[in-house]
Amino acid sequence: MAEGQDGYFDSSTDSLRVEPIYESFLCPLSKQVMRDPVTIESGATFEREAILKWFKDNGSGGRRLVCPVTNKELSSTELNPSIALRNTIDEWMHRNEAAKLDVARKSLTSDCSEGDILQALEYVAEICQRSRSSRHLVRKVGLISLITDLLKNSSPKVRQKALGSLRFVAKNDNDNKNEIAAGDNIRTIVKFLNHGHSQEKEQAVSLLYELSEYKPLSEKIGSVSGAILILVGLSSSKVENLLTVDRAEKTLENLESCEKNVRQMAENGRLQPLLRLLLEGSSDTQLSMAAHLGELVLSNDVKVLVAQTAGSTLVNIMKSGNREAREAALKALNQISSYDTSAKILIEAGILPPLITDLFTVGSNQLPMRLKEVSATILANIVASGASFESVPLDHNRQNLVSEEIVHNLLHLISNTGPAIECKLLQVLVGLTTSATTVQSIVDAIKSSGATVSLIQFVEAPQREVRLASIKLLNNISPFMGQELAEAFRGNFSQLSSLVRVIADSNGISEEQAAAAGLIADLPPRDSVLTRRLLQDGAFSTIITKVTMVRQGDIRGGRFVNPFLEGLVRVVSRITFILDDLDIIDVARDYNLTPLFTDLLQMNGLDTVQIVSATALENLSRQSKLLTRIVPAPNPGFCFSIFPCLSQKSVATGACRVHVGICSARESFCLLEGKAVEKLVACLDHNNEKVVEAALAALSTLLEDGVDIEQGVMVLCDAEGVNPILEVLCENRNEALRQRAVWAVERILRIDEIAYEISGNQNVGTALVEAFRHGDSRTRQIAERALKHVDKLPNFSGIFSKMGAA
Repeated sequence: MAEGQDGYFDSSTDSLRVEPIYESFLCPLSKQVMRDPVTIESGATFEREAILKWFKDNGSGGRRLVCPVTNKELSSTELNPSIALRNTIDEWMHRNEAAKLDVARKSLTSDCSEGDILQALEYVAEICQRSRSSRHLVRKVGLISLITDLLKNSSPKVRQKALGSLRFVAKNDNDNKNEIAAGDNIRTIVKFLNHGHSQEKEQAVSLLYELSEYKPLSEKIGSVSGAILILVGLSSSKVENLLTVDRAEKTLENLESCEKNVRQMAENGRLQPLLRLLLEGSSDTQLSMAAHLGELVLSNDVKVLVAQTAGSTLVNIMKSGNREAREAALKALNQISSYDTSAKILIEAGILPPLITDLFTVGSNQLPMRLKEVSATILANIVASGASFESVPLDHNRQNLVSEEIVHNLLHLISNTGPAIECKLLQVLVGLTTSATTVQSIVDAIKSSGATVSLIQFVEAPQREVRLASIKLLNNISPFMGQELAEAFRGNFSQLSSLVRVIADSNGISEEQAAAAGLIADLPPRDSVLTRRLLQDGAFSTIITKVTMVRQGDIRGGRFVNPFLEGLVRVVSRITFILDDLDIIDVARDYNLTPLFTDLLQMNGLDTVQIVSATALENLSRQSKLLTRIVPAPNPGFCFSIFPCLSQKSVATGACRVHVGICSARESFCLLEGKAVEKLVACLDHNNEKVVEAALAALSTLLEDGVDIEQGVMVLCDAEGVNPILEVLCENRNEALRQRAVWAVERILRIDEIAYEISGNQNVGTALVEAFRHGDSRTRQIAERALKHVDKLPNFSGIFSKMGAA
């Protein structure tokens, strides 16, 4: 017999000796206790696997086989199972295992050393790998609860070993798995995933994988707070070892058997299981998954993934499912459609026709209003995506979203629903009117439906979102319907006053304020009735204060500050379009508009502000010759009265050179007194042709009939403005700009000295010739006069007249 002692551990493998090992139990080749003993021809007994390997290794090359124990030559390799010996060994092993487990149990329950505990755990792991009956025995003697208690041991080595042992205890034994999962053990194991050392983490996730193989435990594992979140993180980790990542992934795959876990995974970014059930599950499962999808907060990338994977399925459920299923699908589609890219994918999936049907259907089959609101929200999201709708048919009549009948139905629905749906459908129209390709169709439908008045009513809505959508819509269509909108506002001034109150709000600068300012700015500028109403409401005082505060940086409004300022400046400029009324002139004086618009000329980067400001200065400057205060010229004296040829034009002391009277920026809107000429000249070098045209138009007021043109030219010379005007002419950027430049240059060339100097400028001559050849009749006449000033064209006017008569 092999010698040994009972009941203690040493450092050798399988060192717990409870009952002696008999020599006959050991395989002569492997020196291990035999599990499947077989006898060969010589009578010697071996482990089956060991003797088969011996035969294979020693029978090659034609060599004769011999018994490895007796060295007798063998004529046969037949193996005869030694059943009696195997039974004897099994009985011995069972007695020995039971005894060893008893000793191990004592080691795990007493205050043993760390080494003893580790040795006991090592033996439990080893015995559990032998057979299912061994694992049953471990449970029977009460070792599982003892080992799970060790998960809270202070020693990392003990905790790690306990996790590893439990993994073998759980292998293919559901009863053991249930006992391991008892109490809060699952929670304890999960903690190792987040806070354990690397090896503890690896053992813990491997144990969870074994437990998750038993489906009834899937829900329990998933119910532990944070378990699925941690596993999802581990499965996609780039820093954990490959075994940990693999076990986390396989554990999650096992947990997918429980729908609650699938929903948790989706909440934590693992959406594929939910999508798979949505596509392949039963009707009830599809309903559950769609409903949960609608409750999730998805990143934009995930929205695209869902739209690509399940968009068509959700659309089909929306079309043909029962009411509960349609509600779930609508909520999911609402979530997905909130991102432009995924919204466009839904259009390809065919969402528009059923969506429009749901909105317009009335009677017993109609959706409840709360679901119509969701449908309206989805439609608003899809329209906001910027997709093209003209090519997407909605019915067999090939109508599309911008067809007149469809728009009429939308307008009708807006007028006959509650604020929530009103808001969303107004947003739909906002989206359709934002696009240059569809705005005209919407404008035409609004005009033909007579809905202008009803749309304007919403600017007084108490709900901010409804009011905002209405103002944005009206702002979008105002460039196309300015006159119609003006008539509607004249019919109810309270709505115009509501817009003024929106602009006057003091809480920063909002999108609503920017849209309100833009809407008022687009109303016909020469409509004196509206302008006077704005005066009555104190709008201009408020707006000018706002403009000043924005210029000084006292108000900040993020991305809305520029459109807000542009709208405000355009509204203020309305005053300059009705200066024929004396009381309006007093208003312009009171607000000191000339310095205001002169200052705004320097708003580089805001082209609209510069264009509007230059145009306003043009309007103001046209009044200067009428408003300047004429004073008697000084007496020329006796000599000059006798010899008029010696006299020169005299100007009263302090009088304006151009307007030949007493001027000021406030009283007569004089550009010279307002220091505006240099700033207008600077605008002639602008990249935007509209800015250049507006600035040139304002400067041209210094050269008009009724002022001293010669002095006007001298003012331009002093401001170094003549050459920039000549450059505008030579650049010939567009026809409107050329017409203005030709007119101004002709006036400048009336000064002989300048005409003589410019006569040698070939570029100017060529530009005038081109205008003479290709301009309209008025421009040709003016260019002809200019060419005569520089002696480029003889006086053929009489000849041309005769040729025309002929």
